[in-house]
Amino acid sequence: MNIAGNVRRIREAIDEAALRAGAPGDITLVAATKTIAPERIQEAITAGITDCGENRVQEMLQKLPLGAYEGARLHFIGHLQSNKVKQVVGAASLIQSVDSKRLVSLIGARARALGIVQDVLIEINIGGEASKSGVSPDRVEELLGLCAAESGIFVKGLMAIPPIADENNGNRLYFEQMYKLFVDISTKKYDNIKMEILSMGMSADYEEAIFAGANMIRIGSAIFGPRLVI
Repeated sequence: MNIAGNVRRIREAIDEAALRAGAPGDITLVAATKTIAPERIQEAITAGITDCGENRVQEMLQKLPLGAYEGARLHFIGHLQSNKVKQVVGAASLIQSVDSKRLVSLIGARARALGIVQDVLIEINIGGEASKSGVSPDRVEELLGLCAAESGIFVKGLMAIPPIADENNGNRLYFEQMYKLFVDISTKKYDNIKMEILSMGMSADYEEAIFAGANMIRIGSAIFGPRLVI
């Protein structure tokens, strides 16, 4: 598996997609590193990856002392359980999966105890899937109101994982809905909130997501190959 070659090809595809969308500019590529060994993560960082995303707290904690993410920013992109908040706040530069009032309160309290402000994204369940985490679009403003009053947290944008598409461009509608929500929130004034990041799109649909307005994508298998099942 030529990780450097994969990173190069993906960056070229990102640039082409942004150009076709008429929105060339910085698009952050987050390498999704679930089940990926530290040495392979370091190979990706050497190839130019600047941001890594972990899904599981325990795996993140095992890799951190091994220097797996050195040279890159660490994101937490998986479902965050309330009893794991203390281990993630401060360790991750960005928590992408905040979706409840309880998480907002716990993250804010932990950040204040550490004397930091924790950057987060609000995860949206854009497909309304019962099996997925995320706040429903019609409840997001209620959650943002709580974030605005919670010191220790700064909301930098939105994240979504749409349903698995059965055909090409099958998620376009969901991506477009996310972009509209992102823009709508951007027009409103909240404390501790600034819509800078729209994180959506993975290995199978990142070009489609960019075309719809994503400026952060999360790529795993297209960089590292098929993921191990553990």
